[in-house]
Amino acid sequence: MRKSTKTAFTLMLLSSMLIAGCGGNNNNAANNTTSNNASNTPSATNAAADTTEDTSPVTFSFFGADASPNWNKMQDAVGKVITEKTGVTIDAEYDVGSGGGDNKIALMVASGEVPDMMYAKGSLSNLVDAGLVIDLTDLIDKYAPNLKKIYGENMNRLKYSNDDQKIYSIPTNVGVDQQSFDATGGFEIQMRVLKELGYPQVKTLADYEKVLKDYVALHPETDGQPTIPLSLNADDWKIMITVTNPAFQTTGAPDDGEYYVDPATYEAQLHYKRPAEKEYFRWLNGMYAQGLLDKDTFVQKDDQYKAKVASGRVLGLISQEWEYQDGENALKAAGKNDYTYAHFPVTLSDEYQDHSFQTTGVDGYGIAITTACKDPVRLIKWLDWMSSDEAQVLRNWGVEGEQYTVNAEGIREIPADVQEKKSNDNANFTKETGVGMYNIFGAHYGDGVKDSTGNYYTTNFPDQIVASYSDAERETLKAYNATTWKDLFPAEDAFPTKEWGALYNMPVPTDGQYQVIFKKTQDIIRKRIPEAILSKPADFDKVYDSFLAELDKAGAQDMEKEFTELVKARVSLWTGKDL
Repeated sequence: MRKSTKTAFTLMLLSSMLIAGCGGNNNNAANNTTSNNASNTPSATNAAADTTEDTSPVTFSFFGADASPNWNKMQDAVGKVITEKTGVTIDAEYDVGSGGGDNKIALMVASGEVPDMMYAKGSLSNLVDAGLVIDLTDLIDKYAPNLKKIYGENMNRLKYSNDDQKIYSIPTNVGVDQQSFDATGGFEIQMRVLKELGYPQVKTLADYEKVLKDYVALHPETDGQPTIPLSLNADDWKIMITVTNPAFQTTGAPDDGEYYVDPATYEAQLHYKRPAEKEYFRWLNGMYAQGLLDKDTFVQKDDQYKAKVASGRVLGLISQEWEYQDGENALKAAGKNDYTYAHFPVTLSDEYQDHSFQTTGVDGYGIAITTACKDPVRLIKWLDWMSSDEAQVLRNWGVEGEQYTVNAEGIREIPADVQEKKSNDNANFTKETGVGMYNIFGAHYGDGVKDSTGNYYTTNFPDQIVASYSDAERETLKAYNATTWKDLFPAEDAFPTKEWGALYNMPVPTDGQYQVIFKKTQDIIRKRIPEAILSKPADFDKVYDSFLAELDKAGAQDMEKEFTELVKARVSLWTGKDL
């Protein structure tokens, strides 16, 4: 499942910040009068068009809009090999809050001070409009054969927009030709709960509610503390992941961020306006009224939520594994695998299908090189090496002889002791080995794709996934006649590939009325959705209908019209349709 994150530029701060650039030098874009194109930089203009590797020591600075608590300054096993092979060290800074990098990037835009490269997520448009990132088109063409090979016929999808067809970032959070073999999101229930209740059916909201209600009635306390049937994380942007996104997931719509797009007309509207979604929030309202939804849901912070998960007393979650993984890892480390979570595709009723595995094609967040970088050729060559077969195996599998071995038949295998630590002590495993830590630093093939040796590029393939499961998971899956969690979900071939890709990654205007209205509507959503959920059931309709009226009063309809035109332009760019 893909992460759903903010696309809005939420705050422009007027204070400045100094961030180290390439070699300690920064290029203030406010004083840069040249075109924002790599061909206009000295390094790109004067460099020979070859792909030979310079392995002399060099440090590139980097900012990532996601938190990365296990980053070990490249002193892990994989990082050391990367530096040994390429001479490159990454001086990385990651977002430490819950704002998805927006506030920090706001400072950068205000000051013009940026690192050499960035993983900006939804704030890329702000950097583009500020003239702080360079066009990668010529650099890729001249110096990046691996990038061109991997993206292939999808290179057109790397273009920024119909009006500006430069390439400002290379999508690295998505795997090309991805085949998903497992599900890591949906509606979660602790496996001890399912076992005690005889593995009941979990397909609809009513099913899910009954499981939680029945179990808490039997066990009002867990390890001496009150049992929590369901807890959600509404801290900052994560309200989207656990509170609002499930509204479209349970009602048969794909993940298009804050919008629903009609697949026939490409008309976009805020997804909250769909009548079916109102019924989802009514269900949450009912859960709260019955005492089944954690009373602290809308006041607790991210760390408090994860601590509750780690305590083992939260029976149910509605989320993505990456969002609550720190808490679950603590349970695994304590040997409480039966307190970890099963994944189900729960819907409002039987008439809907969960669209978690509807494919978007090649589209996603990625790496941009900024105007501060003094040697973009060296950096694009490094990103290209990171996209090579050698580096993809290193990033995904680790170091041969340490994190994996190759048997007599030439098949890569993960030793049992390594797999045990990877599964049950993942935080320390990642910090020590670096496996999975460097995936955003380069293009890569997705799960299910094999390299020239006949091995999978990634470790996420059926046999390895099953091998990574705990005994509790295997027992639970067997009870539901499944081998992996994905077996419980509708597969990719149940839906067409979305022509507009991942709309959370689509550039939107960073000035004018769009951002003003978007910010207003987000403020309304984050205030009124909790209000509706916490209201008396008799008042729910009045509160929710007032919420929808307030959105339109703030200008939502004008914003939706503008977004619709952007969707149509993107479909036209990518498919050649005349819309």
